[in-house]
Amino acid sequence: MDSATAQLIRRAGSATVGDLLRTQARRVPQRIALDDGVSQRTYAKLDERVDRLANCLATLGVGRGSRVAILSENRSEYIEAVFASARLGAILCALNWRLTQGELAHCVNLVEPLVTLVSPRFADAHAALGDGKAATIMLGTDYEARLALATAAEPPDVAEPEDGLVILYTSGTTGMPKGALVSHRAQLARMDLSRIDFALEEADGFVAWAPLFHMVSLDHALHVLGVGGKVLVVDGPDIARLTQLIATERQWWLVLIPGMIERLVAALRAAAVVPLGIKMIGALPDLVPAQLVGEASRLLRAPYLNSFGSTETGMLPVCGGRFAIGDEPVRLAKTHNSMYRWRLVDGDDADVRPGEAGEMALRGPTLFSGYWNMEAVNAHEFRGGWFHMGDMFVEEADGKLNFVDRSKYLIKSGGENIYPIEIERVLMADARVAEAVVVRRRDAAWGEVPVAFVAVHDRAVTVDALLQVCRAGLASYKLPKEIRIVASQDDFPRSTSGKVQRQQVERWLD
Repeated sequence: MDSATAQLIRRAGSATVGDLLRTQARRVPQRIALDDGVSQRTYAKLDERVDRLANCLATLGVGRGSRVAILSENRSEYIEAVFASARLGAILCALNWRLTQGELAHCVNLVEPLVTLVSPRFADAHAALGDGKAATIMLGTDYEARLALATAAEPPDVAEPEDGLVILYTSGTTGMPKGALVSHRAQLARMDLSRIDFALEEADGFVAWAPLFHMVSLDHALHVLGVGGKVLVVDGPDIARLTQLIATERQWWLVLIPGMIERLVAALRAAAVVPLGIKMIGALPDLVPAQLVGEASRLLRAPYLNSFGSTETGMLPVCGGRFAIGDEPVRLAKTHNSMYRWRLVDGDDADVRPGEAGEMALRGPTLFSGYWNMEAVNAHEFRGGWFHMGDMFVEEADGKLNFVDRSKYLIKSGGENIYPIEIERVLMADARVAEAVVVRRRDAAWGEVPVAFVAVHDRAVTVDALLQVCRAGLASYKLPKEIRIVASQDDFPRSTSGKVQRQQVERWLD
């Protein structure tokens, strides 16, 4: 078979995320696709608006491989931007508006967008970045005017499965966010996994309340639209709105995370809400008190998902299990997902024996395509042709996997990832600080929170002064919940190589 024919065969067998919406628009054109509480979009209308936006972006030079950034709260235009970029083979870069100005500037400079979509809420934050290279489209009046002028013709079909679809930013081990590139192939495989392992069906709805710059909202909104369901866009954890939707909308999966679950449970209890129907709830039960897991599932009449996933992997590798309604789990061992191969390896990448802790390494079609413009990091993380998650598990006798720790020390706070070095870097930049060590502490509301232990050169420095330093350099969710000043750097427990042993510092919290 010659190369030209092989290319045609490969092209005929391919599919992209842009195809998902077009298929549903032709199949169920008048069905509601998006509902943001103010307006609704049918599949036909959404498809038309996506084509108009794609053609608008094309006139600004956006094409295959180009980057389009978006800085916005949850709104329907966010979903339109993903699909429009997909149809051009462009990559939507979902900026985390919770980051500091410096971190946001890093994220923008990393991807060099041709166009940035900005909501009025974040207009000042965008202006402060001084990003003069990218064209700006302001969501609202400007956006709608541009769509009205653009043609609704289908743009040329150029995207391919391995093209990037979105860049989602993750906390960086070096203190700055990394851009995780998720391809069309990975997103389509993630949708397949949602159908195979998580019972996603055509009639299901999904409430996208968590920030759309997160995988847990964006991925699953795309999956529901890909099968002809309804996505209900909510601007953050609006408890009143969530409670209303629980009573009036059938839902596939209601995401619950530390920091909001307590408030939602209290509202459900107070109003005696009767859910219309939810297939599953929750996420990360490791960070939620067992009693709260049980009460949430009883009130919502749905099993609680025993999940462990990541931006890089999607809902892999061990999210296959659910706790029964009312169950207050003691054992949190995870059940495998479909569609992947896994190993637990030691520091030399040799397989560990059953019962021993090893780092999760995996292969599968849901995997991302590496970190944007970070070749050395990618070479290390994908060594041997396996993606190394940095998470340690033990395989138990029944084949389930029990999460042990993170090989790269990470704090999971209210669904956000925080690396200690992000906080330590800010503290150490102050000349009064000799050394800073950040550890995690269990927290009833947020799952885990950061606590900083600081050795200082200047004995006059106060905890309040150090908190001010953190406020100036960190996003609010990364602020240490407590700072303790230690007498000397010599007090920190260290390994023989001189590295601080965080687990031992954690014991100081007791």
